[in-house]
Formats: sequence, C-alpha cells, structure tokens
Amino acid sequence: MSLVKLHKTVGVKVGSIQVGGGAPIVVQSMTMTDTADARATAVQCIELAEAGSELVRVTVNLPEAAAAVPEIKQRMLDAGCTAPLIGDFHYNGHLLLTKFPACARALDKYRINPGNVGTGARRDEQFSTICRVAVDHNRPVRIGVNGGSLNQELVLAKMQENTDRDLGRSSEEIVNECMVLSAVESTALAIESGLRKDQIIISCKTSRPRDLIAVYRELSRRTDQPLHLGLTEAGMGVKGLVWSASAMGVLLSEGIGDTIRMSLTPRPGGDRREEVYAACELLQALGLRSFSPSVTACPGCGRTTSSTFQELAERIQAYVREMMPQWKTHYDGVETMTLAVMGCVVNGPGESKAANIGISLPGTGEAPNCPVFIDGRHVDTLRGTYEELAAQFQRLVDDYIEHTYARR
Repeated sequence: MSLVKLHKTVGVKVGSIQVGGGAPIVVQSMTMTDTADARATAVQCIELAEAGSELVRVTVNLPEAAAAVPEIKQRMLDAGCTAPLIGDFHYNGHLLLTKFPACARALDKYRINPGNVGTGARRDEQFSTICRVAVDHNRPVRIGVNGGSLNQELVLAKMQENTDRDLGRSSEEIVNECMVLSAVESTALAIESGLRKDQIIISCKTSRPRDLIAVYRELSRRTDQPLHLGLTEAGMGVKGLVWSASAMGVLLSEGIGDTIRMSLTPRPGGDRREEVYAACELLQALGLRSFSPSVTACPGCGRTTSSTFQELAERIQAYVREMMPQWKTHYDGVETMTLAVMGCVVNGPGESKAANIGISLPGTGEAPNCPVFIDGRHVDTLRGTYEELAAQFQRLVDDYIEHTYARR
C-alpha cells in the first residue's frame, strides 16, 4: 500500500518539474566535476538525468564556473536533456549572479545557504540580493540550511540564552532549534525581498539521522513550504546508504518531504549515478514512486555454492539500468515491471512466480534445470552455460516488454 502524503505544501515549479503541492516526490543529485569544465559537467548532468535524477545541481563557486553555466545548459539541451539545472551558491552568490546575468538566466533554480552569505547586516543584504535576482528572472530558490555551516551568531545567542536562563538544553537540541529558526526567518526575509511563497523550497540538513528526523518534524509544523530531504554528508558505501535510508525512510513514511537527495560519498573514480539509483530505490521501496524495473535476488546460503545466480542478477540489473533511458521513452508503465533471479528451490519458484518474469537457478545438488515463470505461469525451463542462460533470459525480458507495455 502506498504511503499517504500528510504534510501539505505549496507547489513550486522548477523548470518543467513541480516540487510540493501534492506532486510526486522528486529525486535530485549533484555533479562532482569542475563546473568550469563545461563539457565534462554537461556530460555528468546528462548521465545523472538518464539515471533518474529529475533535478541536477552544480557548484557555482568561481567566476569561471558562472561563465560556464550557459554552455552547460546548452549542451544539455542539445543532447535532449531537459532536466532543470540548479546553481549551488556559497559566500559569493550575490556577486556571481549579478556579474554573470547569463548564468542567472540559464539556471532553473538557485540554492542559497543562509549561513554562508555573510555576517551581520551584510548577511541580510547579500541574501536579499540573490532573492532579487531570482525575482527578476522568475526563478525559485532553495533556502538550504546546513548544520555544518549554521549562522554562528544565532547559535551563540541561543547557547547564551540556555546558560543565562538555566534551560538545561543539550547542544544538539540548540543547534536543531537554530536550524529551524534560520530556515523560517530566512523564508520570511526572502518573501520580504519580493519572492512569492511558490518560489521557495526549504532544507535543513545535518549529518546525523536522529537530528534530521527531529528537525524536519519541527520544520513541517512550522512551514508549508516544500521540503528537500537529505543528510548533509551520508558517508561511503553501506554506511551512507543505511544512514540516509533510516532517516529519510522515517520522514517519508510520515508524509514529510517533497524532494530528496542521497548525498553518498563515491569511491575514488566511482560512479556518481549510484546516489541517484539509491534515491530512486528508496522511493520505490516505500511505494511512493516507480522509476525502473525492480530486480529481486536471494542473498545466498549454503545451498547456493555456485555464483551463477549472483552473476546473472548483477548482469540483469546492469542491463535494466542501461536500457531504462530508452525503455521509458517507448513503453508506458515499464518502470513497474518486476524481475526475480533466485538461487535454489527453497524460495526460487515462489519468488519467481510472484514476479512478472522470474528464473529459479539450481542450488547445490539440484538438477541443472532453470524454470522460468512469466506472470505466475511456468513457461520454459532453461539449460546451458551461464552465457547461454543470461542471453536467453535477457531475450525473454525484451520480449515481455515488447508485448506487455503499450508503446508511447
């Protein structure tokens, strides 16, 4: 059963994508190329979009990066990629957006960190400057508060209040409160600077799951602006996946969150698209969205001493990801398809029957037969080498898609 959206939010248009207002939860990601390298950055933007990222963000940190943004956007459009492009600004966004108006026009949204726009009176002035540029170009903004770059004047004032009034609050509680206050007060300043409510998205990111849950629960009570979810830094590998999913899964199940990013640290030379796949899988696991055919595979045990089922599952998963950009433009509903690659007779036939297409490979000591089930019916039994099995099963997947899903 799908989860119910409980937190009602204003709808904000980011290019052709709506965030909030009852729209499906949107996946976004961020490049890690040098933005000044327009070609490399555009290539990664396109790769992320094809992987399922519906919004793509780039760092705009230097004049060279700001100057490259129009070319990045044009290269994306020339390749047929219409994913909205977001500019991430810290410290000098007010300067870059005013000195490079072509950059301001090319971007579909601006991200502002209120803790990194200056100090004292200059903070409000420089924050307002970015908001006025957004007003002039009719662009939305994300007010992105981060626990690691929070307005220290606000934090120190709240810490002093805690001491003076002997409130007994922990430093974590005070920082969490300051994050929410910063977001709410910055939203008010953005509106005072001319932005409409339907141009503002909010985030309050921290690196600890329990804090993230507490902050967003409070934020959802304090505002009806769309909320962007994600840990500031999730970490690498299993740790990053578990910490992100544990926090965002709780919030999404409570109806909190309108757009998400899995901020995973890639291995050196790793694939940036992994964070996109992870975000899509999270939403799909919760029944909130469908992005790509789902591949179920057993974990393996003493009955599965052969690695064939693992190799086949990995190959089919890679094939699905490779083909999905093409499939989704040709076949309506293909993203809801389910596949199963199982390793022995215990759960193999049952899981295979439950999938649209499933194959049950033989476990240790079993006859070398691989029954295939399509929509619950046993339609074939495959035999042969791994390469022969993989090729036959892949052909069955292609044939099922061709004859099951209506062409767009």
